[in-house]
Amino acid sequence: MPAGQPITIGFGMALTGPLAGFGKQALLGMKIWEEETNAKAGLLGRPVKLIYYDDQSNPSTVPGIYTKLLDVDKVDLVVSGYATNMVAPAIPVIMQKGKTFISLFALDANAEFKYPKYFSVLPAGPRPKAAFTDGYFQIAGAQNPKPTTVALAAEDAEFSRNACDGARENSDRYGFKIIYDKSYPPNTTDYTPIVRALQMANADLVIVCSYPLSSVGMVLAANELNLKPKMFGGGMVGLQGIAVKSKLGPKLNGIINYETWVPSEKMMAPAAQFFKKYQARAAAEGADPLGYYLGGWGNAYISVLGEAVGGAKSTVDDKVAEYLRNHEFKTIMGNWRYGANGEWTKSGFLEVQYHDIAEGAGLETWRGMSYQTVLTPEEHRTGKVIYPYEKAK
Repeated sequence: MPAGQPITIGFGMALTGPLAGFGKQALLGMKIWEEETNAKAGLLGRPVKLIYYDDQSNPSTVPGIYTKLLDVDKVDLVVSGYATNMVAPAIPVIMQKGKTFISLFALDANAEFKYPKYFSVLPAGPRPKAAFTDGYFQIAGAQNPKPTTVALAAEDAEFSRNACDGARENSDRYGFKIIYDKSYPPNTTDYTPIVRALQMANADLVIVCSYPLSSVGMVLAANELNLKPKMFGGGMVGLQGIAVKSKLGPKLNGIINYETWVPSEKMMAPAAQFFKKYQARAAAEGADPLGYYLGGWGNAYISVLGEAVGGAKSTVDDKVAEYLRNHEFKTIMGNWRYGANGEWTKSGFLEVQYHDIAEGAGLETWRGMSYQTVLTPEEHRTGKVIYPYEKAK
């Protein structure tokens, strides 16, 4: 066991509130890294210690958490909590203190700040906003006859606005015409009027950019009102989690949405041992039983920080940032390098279609690939699209 003063790593994480199902996955992945690191030689011969607080899925708590971590706890290093809406409010505090900052699933959060010590763990690549819907438009463009019109519905929040900007960019890039483009408040509870408006617009492609609660609301309303575009989905956060999959079941059939990782044979190979360990502990930690959406990524993003500290042989932020800028990172979730704005040099996003989900589908269904087909990118493709949407219902 390593000895001496621990290297402390501080962060906020959603452990209550609507993002808690994802935050708890990430935290368990991070704890496994902490334990495995300390069971070996630690970092720089010292143990590592995670220091964290619940951000309650509330962006307004975030600046105070990072101020406390840096001024009171005096942590050596910091990483972000989960998701764009929690990462963006931390960045001004981090910049003021000159800390290196690795974020977890934040969509182009450094676009305005251009902070040189920011590094993203999200497989978005050099066009991060567009990455969420790029595969969706590629698939639409390959159909014969090609669909022509697009409707965009976005939750009025940081992530969804960014993803919708990307959808507009892709619409132009791939030669589609936007005929409906509206946002709705994050506290919306009745999605019926939104879906009715989408029906009236009658676009070939319906793209929704949303956070988990409104993703569920939109899918339920679309099924209830029998929305029938040629393709439906795009940028819905939440569909990747087991609790949401279980709630929606067959209502997911036909949806084409982004994914960041799937348990295909190819992608599982480097991660199998981690998921075995994660799944054995998930129930006791109150975390998602499989951990496919954020358990593995929580482990990967903290491991990147560990690798950078080890490679730089230092916890000095400038040296750690320099190492991050100049090396490739190999993790259980894939390999990447950093480019402009701390984003990946190449996108690793997947576009997935759900199908053949029966009522009452449970954990054994979600554990595998029987209910989902990877459509893009080509190197991970596992089958063909069911088109139009209605054919997969």
